[in-house]
Amino acid sequence: MQQGLFPPSSVRGWPSWWKPLLFLLVAAAGLYYVKWSPYYLKSFVAADTHSIGNSILADGQDAPLAAALAYARVYFLAIWKAAALALVLGSLLQVLIPRDWLLRLLGGPGIGPALRGGLLALPGMMCSCCAAPIAAAMRRQQVSTGAALAFWIGNPVLNPATLVFMGFVLGWGFAALRLVAGIAMVLGAALLGQRLAGDAKVPEAMLAPAATPAEESGSFMRRWLHHLLRLFWNTVPIYILAVLLLGAARVWLFPHAGGFAGEGLGWLVLLAGAGTLFVIPTAAEIPIVQAMMSQGLATGSAVALLMTLPAISLPALLILRKAFDARVLVAVTVLTALAGVAAGLAGTALLG
Repeated sequence: MQQGLFPPSSVRGWPSWWKPLLFLLVAAAGLYYVKWSPYYLKSFVAADTHSIGNSILADGQDAPLAAALAYARVYFLAIWKAAALALVLGSLLQVLIPRDWLLRLLGGPGIGPALRGGLLALPGMMCSCCAAPIAAAMRRQQVSTGAALAFWIGNPVLNPATLVFMGFVLGWGFAALRLVAGIAMVLGAALLGQRLAGDAKVPEAMLAPAATPAEESGSFMRRWLHHLLRLFWNTVPIYILAVLLLGAARVWLFPHAGGFAGEGLGWLVLLAGAGTLFVIPTAAEIPIVQAMMSQGLATGSAVALLMTLPAISLPALLILRKAFDARVLVAVTVLTALAGVAAGLAGTALLG
């Protein structure tokens, strides 16, 4: 008889029941403090004022160095709590959740694990960079490529709070299009990545340090700190550097100039490409697009940015450089940009 999804404690050295329960409690408490409670309150602001704040790009800086420092400061003040929570959850995932559970739920090829990975992303509501360390931890535990990709991209693209904010601020047509196109983007990226990964084996760069005695033996605290420090050093330094570089590039990528029409296929392609690589906090695409539309940004270009700005980013790609095969990351990047263009064309036809 086939075993159920969650094996009994007698199977394969199943650890004490308190470990997964502790993970769920930490995740729920952290998400409530960082995401659920603030977003619940912000939804009333969005409904009353049809705004959730100023554009994070409107810092008034024209010099690259000043723009880099100004953007990094505002960005990290907005995301540091979520980033810290992501590091904690990514490290706890590797010591509290049995690998058998993860493989039964999120292992193997096909659309099933991808769907479950996308559903698990919904309560997270994290930006692409904050979801990336958790996705990296999932891959280290040999979760399938498709499920990990669906979780990573689903966090920012299918964020329920962002969809609510978008409906109140930009209109429910934008929110509906984002939802439909977002589901297609998440599942498309997951299935494409799964196909390119072939047998879905974890890259050797991930497996090699995962079997060291330091993390497989010793006390719970020792093993958790081992995972936490490794995740920190693989994530934070390159994360900071990439945000600074993109902050400097913002001067050319997104200048807030009057009369910015952004009409036509050429603009769609340029903005979709810029949005794919740029990095923003959760839901920041809404005030960005709201400000740019007030300056004349066309509807199609606005939709392209709404799809690509949150989906992935250069820092997140760098964080996940060891978690996925390079071909998978390149393919997902191209697919994201193309999905932004396609959604922009649909937005022009349906909302324009």
